[in-house]
Amino acid sequence: MQGNKPSKKKISFPLQGRLKGYLKTYNSFAKLPLHYSDLQRYIANTPLLNSDGTDTLWETVYYSDFEFKEYNKSLCQIYALIKTDGNLEAIEHLEVARIDFCTFGNTNPFRIRIINKLNDNYDHFYIKRVDTSRIYGLELERLLSPNYVGYLVDKETLVEEHIAGIPGDDFLSKYISDNEFDNTRIAKEFIKFNERCFVRLLGDMRSYNYIVDITPDIEGSQYRIRAIDFDQQSYEGWKSFYLPQYFKGNNPVIQMGMKHISPTAVTQYQLEERSLIALRAKSSKTRLNSLLKCMINDSISFPNKVEQLRNELSYHHKNNKFLTCKNMGEIVLTNIQLVIQKEFKQSIIDISD
Repeated sequence: MQGNKPSKKKISFPLQGRLKGYLKTYNSFAKLPLHYSDLQRYIANTPLLNSDGTDTLWETVYYSDFEFKEYNKSLCQIYALIKTDGNLEAIEHLEVARIDFCTFGNTNPFRIRIINKLNDNYDHFYIKRVDTSRIYGLELERLLSPNYVGYLVDKETLVEEHIAGIPGDDFLSKYISDNEFDNTRIAKEFIKFNERCFVRLLGDMRSYNYIVDITPDIEGSQYRIRAIDFDQQSYEGWKSFYLPQYFKGNNPVIQMGMKHISPTAVTQYQLEERSLIALRAKSSKTRLNSLLKCMINDSISFPNKVEQLRNELSYHHKNNKFLTCKNMGEIVLTNIQLVIQKEFKQSIIDISD
């Protein structure tokens, strides 16, 4: 299997005026009572360990009593903004149970645990630094996938709701069974996920950058794979970086597909997913066009990466239109146009080195 080596540290690009206008038009811009920089004023931190005693690379952070009291109120208000459109009646019995800080990744998020005092039920959301790539990734997820992710932006702060599910690496190491029916369904979903990422050019889908959502059904279970990391939206130059099949951590599910799904069925599932993407693109035409205009006029990568990706996609699709693309926005637009025109070339799924 091919390996992929992304840039050591992805460069974050600032939010520009055209994209700000788009976010305001579609109600993703909000005035927040607290910002990312406020949460950086913690006075102590301790490593957060999982149930096995392993360091999670998150830290639980602590604030002065006065600040935590103020933050508790503001964070509950933010939770209401993202969950109930700001209806404060819904947060009467909520409070902040814990704040964790992620020591790795591009956006160094704070994870807020909100707990219901009446029944101890809890939920999470995240406060991160704004990264334009991530915002485009979140929007394309809304418009071209079956998933919705709630988020809000204010100045340098990005608020995201939690996406519930089993982390892909945990799922592949702990939850795979010998049930042929389940394995076939998992492999089928991965084929569709692989196609969604490749069409909209969402990169770096290693097994820890997506979750598996399991829904019990009449017979067996249904599986959905959902991206949870959108930082690598149309940033790197390798075509294979946008195909989850090429990350070694995903080998177990690739092997499942090779065992249980014929090449003909693989092609069928890819065509089905591209048809769904085309339908979503057509049904959200006005909003998608507006987003892609922002993307085309924005800077979210570097010329050498743009040149490499357009050359590789031109070769893959046997289509010279990519060679005229000047930026990542135009490359994404061309990819989507090929899907709508039914000229998108499938990827061959294998695990060869």
